[in-house]
Parts: sequence; C-alpha cells; structure tokens
Amino acid sequence: MSSHVMPTYGRADIAFERGEGPYLISTEGRRYLDFASGIAVTSLGHAHPAVVKALTEQASKVWHTSNLFKIPGQEKLADRLTAASFADLVFFGNSGAEALEGVIKTVRKYQYESGKPERYRIITFEGAFHGRTLATLAAAGNEKYLKGFGPKVEGFDQVALNDLEAVKQAITSETAGILVEPIQGEGGIKVSTPEFIKGLRALCDQHGLLLAFDEVQCGMGRTGKLFAYEWYGVKPDVMALAKSVGAGFPFGCFMATKEAAKGMVAGSHGSTYGGNPLAMAVGNAVLDVMLADGFLDNALKVGSHLKQQLAMLVDKHPKVLKGVRGMGLMLGLEAVVENTKVVDAARAEGLLTVGAGENVVRIAAPLIITDAQVKEGIDALDRACTKLG
Repeated sequence: MSSHVMPTYGRADIAFERGEGPYLISTEGRRYLDFASGIAVTSLGHAHPAVVKALTEQASKVWHTSNLFKIPGQEKLADRLTAASFADLVFFGNSGAEALEGVIKTVRKYQYESGKPERYRIITFEGAFHGRTLATLAAAGNEKYLKGFGPKVEGFDQVALNDLEAVKQAITSETAGILVEPIQGEGGIKVSTPEFIKGLRALCDQHGLLLAFDEVQCGMGRTGKLFAYEWYGVKPDVMALAKSVGAGFPFGCFMATKEAAKGMVAGSHGSTYGGNPLAMAVGNAVLDVMLADGFLDNALKVGSHLKQQLAMLVDKHPKVLKGVRGMGLMLGLEAVVENTKVVDAARAEGLLTVGAGENVVRIAAPLIITDAQVKEGIDALDRACTKLG
C-alpha cells in the first residue's frame, strides 16, 4: 500500500515499538543496540525513568500556555544552563534549526544595535550542517541541500575548516560574526583544532565580531564535557543547542552573553511552542542526570574505550575501514567501502549507526552505555565488516 507521508526520507524498512536504555525493539520483536541515538539525540537512551517521570507528571498538569505568560520551568532551566556555561541569557525554541536561526538573528542584531548595520555577513565553514530552513541551508552552503530552493539567502561566506588564514582573508567591513561547529557532525565528525578555535576567538575580538558555536550535535555531554567549547579554553558569545538537550523530546535553545544579546528585546524574536512546560520538565530532568557526580566522567571513559576498540576494528578490516575520528561519544568510522553498506551490514547484525559526510559512519551511542554494551556493539560491527570484506 502506498504511503501518504511525503517521501522526503530514505527510510529503512523497520519500525520500533519500544525502547529500553540503549536498545530499541522493532514491531517484529527484534532487539537492536542503538549506536545512532536518533542522530545523536537520545543521549540518555530510551525510556529513561527520570525523564519519563518528569514528562508524565507535567503532562497531567499543563502542556501549553504560550510565552505571553511566565513559564517557571524556563526560568529554572535557564538559570541552570547559564550557571554551567559562558552565557547570561537563554531563548527556548523547538529544534536545532530554530536555535541556529536565533543565533543568526542575534549576531546581526548585535551589529545593528552597535551602530554598524552594514555588518550582516557571517563566515561559516565547508562541511557544516546547521539545519533545513532557508537561512541555515545558506549558512552551510551545501549545494546538495540547496538545489531547487533558490535564490540562496544572502549573507554567508564559506571557508575551509581549520584554515585560519582563509578566515582572515574572508573578513570584510560587512562581516558580523563567525559561526562554527567545534566538531562537525553531518560533515563527517571533523574536529576543529584548539589552535583554530583560539584563532577564531582572537579574530572576533580584534574585529568586533561575535563568535557563535553550533553545539546542536556536539553539546550536552556528547564529547565528555557538558559543552564541547570547554575542551578549547575558549568561550563563544552565542551558542545553539538541541538534540541531546531534550534527549528525544523536541526542543532546542540558543544562549548568549548579555552583551551579545543586547538587541534581543521584547518583540524582536518569538516562538509559540518554544519552552513549553513539557519541554522544560524534560530539559530539567535531563540536566539532573547529566550534572550528577561522575556521569560525564563515565561517558568520557566509556567513549575512550569505544574509540580504542573501533581503532582495533580498523586495523582488523583494512578493506572495509581506514580510520576513526572524533571525541567522547561523538565518533566516526572512515569507510573504504560505501558508508551506507557498513550502516546496512551493521543493522543486519543488530546494531544501529548513521551515515555522515566524507564517507563516515557515525557512532553516536547513548551516554549511558557500559563497557559490556561497547563489546556487544564492536562484536556486531566486527561481524558486519567480516561479511563486507
């Protein structure tokens, strides 16, 4: 029977009826180890008891009031996120793309309020992915995703990642800021060097630009610290979060210093659903888990173990794999064969992974996995690679 769902996805012919921690169980009863995490979203696995409890308790009270009224959960979560970060202020929305739209608007409005309305252009990086809206597509500049949706939104200049000289050359009198993923997810788990990120901060300070980070995928514990920028000894002015911040419940946010957000006043930005009581209950529950003593340390430790085991697989299967990259539990396997073949073969062995750019297989296991589950995943990948080889 034909589907009436718009065919914008190439879907695997599997549906899931329930999840338990790092596992998903299909409608046919097969159990899969989920190292895709819904594209790096379900950071606490499936049906985490603390998150389920928070959501169900809130669902029996109030779901939606709109932002015409105070939402206590927003106040609480904003206080906690700012206390744990560089930021002074948080805006709550519904998705990563919305968060990035807010970042772009904040950067432009900052320059306008600073008496420099001619500064509206933002330097971005090849291989980036910032969302599927018209502005975020233009920010990433990927022709594959832009095709047919022209004209391209004006105001973005792409240069190569980790090329500081190219960034210097791209700065003009119209430049407002720089937007970077410290670790590119969709682009192939490409890690920015410390020297590069420090250089971006210095250039922004020198030229009066805002430094904006897209931590939609690499933020919220995925690298073994709450935020990826913590590894670099550099603080951004504005930052987008989503994915793991809701652990599967759809919400995103962007954060900023008071100075960077000086133009974001009443009426300048808004969202009907953003920061609704359900999302805020989940967000606070997720933070409870992530900020608990030892949680991120354990995620970092297990991530290091997983990376070591993946490197051993690369050595064992040189006709299938050629490298491993990434940090924490944001890892990528560089494939020799088509990465889709590795994803399909792993799924046939009961392991879920996800493709990325540069022929990489993303390994984005939940932050709750154990060494025993790492072994289970590695064994499944080993079997898949043996068959492919």
